[in-house]
Amino acid sequence: MLPPVIHSSRVNQTATTDDLSTCRLSEERKPVAPCSIAIFGASGDLTARKLIPAFYHLHKEKQMPADFRIVGFARREKTDASFRQELRQALDQFSRTKPVDEKVWQDFSQHISYCQGDITEAEAYAKLERQLSAFGSQPLRNNLLFYLATSPSQFGEAVEQLHRAGLLHKNGEQGWQRIVVEKPFGHDLESARQLNAELTRYAHEQQVFRIDHYLGKETVQNILMFRFSNSIFERLWNRDLIDHVQVTVSEVLGVGQRGGYYEEAGALRDMVQNHLLQVLSLVAMEPPVSLEAEPIRDEKVKLLKSLRPLSADVVSRQVVRGQYFAGIVDSEPRPGYRQEPKVKSDSNVETYVALKLFIDNWRWSGVPFYLRTGKNLPASASEVRIQFRPTPHVLFAAQCGQKLDPNALTLRLQPNEGISLRFNGKVPGTSLAVRPVRMHFSYDAEFGAYTPEAYERLLLEAMVGDATLFIRRDEVETAWQIVDNIRQAWNSQPLSNREFYAAGTWGPVAADDLLAQNGHVWHPPLVVK
Repeated sequence: MLPPVIHSSRVNQTATTDDLSTCRLSEERKPVAPCSIAIFGASGDLTARKLIPAFYHLHKEKQMPADFRIVGFARREKTDASFRQELRQALDQFSRTKPVDEKVWQDFSQHISYCQGDITEAEAYAKLERQLSAFGSQPLRNNLLFYLATSPSQFGEAVEQLHRAGLLHKNGEQGWQRIVVEKPFGHDLESARQLNAELTRYAHEQQVFRIDHYLGKETVQNILMFRFSNSIFERLWNRDLIDHVQVTVSEVLGVGQRGGYYEEAGALRDMVQNHLLQVLSLVAMEPPVSLEAEPIRDEKVKLLKSLRPLSADVVSRQVVRGQYFAGIVDSEPRPGYRQEPKVKSDSNVETYVALKLFIDNWRWSGVPFYLRTGKNLPASASEVRIQFRPTPHVLFAAQCGQKLDPNALTLRLQPNEGISLRFNGKVPGTSLAVRPVRMHFSYDAEFGAYTPEAYERLLLEAMVGDATLFIRRDEVETAWQIVDNIRQAWNSQPLSNREFYAAGTWGPVAADDLLAQNGHVWHPPLVVK
């Protein structure tokens, strides 16, 4: 039986106005300068599902610049009108607010145009340059955000062609130009270094914004706020009081139609190299000297470089992979991974990864960090569980034994974003009995206000030029070094029986063995209704 919950909304009913006053860490954001956004690969799924809905909502919330233009760049023949019509239909499906506000759309759509061209042809960039120049306003011509929603293999070509067409300047003499690129940032350390070299050949590192939508989530950002603005928790955030940490990013869906991509990537490249290591770095990093972009990114890189190296022998003991076979998820039969479209019948690609990592610094020495992610698991959830050390084996612990739960703090990133604190309390009555209870803070219950989607926030930050939520070159390369060591240790070895798991379960038996080495168990993601 789950422990009772003390909701934050109940706690705050007696709070005074002073208790609820807001401390602004900075002045209100300055207006975004007028600019033009060119989306390369504008016919693709990302533009319709994420980018245009994000820009639409930013416009609706009056967060866009006073004047802006969005130019879709792709090979297909389209007119401005047909391109807008396609985007309007997509917005009906993917907008987070329904129905679409027709008045807002009509105003927004007048800022959208289309440029047909091949990403490899110089004339296409000359055409784009003429189209941008025709906007008349110097800021619309010189303040340029290039969103490369294309294959990473085309990044280098696009950057070079933009430079040759006079649209991308490394010296920054005319306005500003920035490049936004999507993951994957390479497929190993060598390719990541090559990709970074191509991106920075004609642009400074400060002009490159590597986007990971996970960092745009409100609750991911709140990790730093929670840690460093609350002294009662920051003083507990170390090896003296924390027994271990669990980071879970689970997905209820299988691979589906992405079998071809997954055969190349696997869960390690797809999720661990970016999402899980990003969350780990925020949870465990040292306090930055300021809240500006570079000090925060400096500390994230320091943390990743403090991870204990994973030799082949260490990987065999501390990293588990898995692959789902046919099972039942939410009463729905699911095929095994090897039966998915575009997947080899004898594939050894992992759909699940669990790791035990150690951070060799003063704060975290000896504390295991357990990370896990997988497909076709019982629930879709992302959370961080901080498990505190048990009380001494006297008094209550001596009498209750394993029934006396250690305290735990859970940071829920999705769904039902919030924070829960689990502690022990006396059961009412004449007998002396103890049971765990939970104090729960919910974002929706507490704030109930407009919360931007990840892409909305990240696109706005890119237009402003704030790189805090974007990934720096050395961070990408450090993460790939960790992942490469694991892949080299696996070295195409076949999966063992203990590494397979049925769809609809929480992973392979080998993952339970990983925690049992230290007397720990996986805790299912916390569900708060």
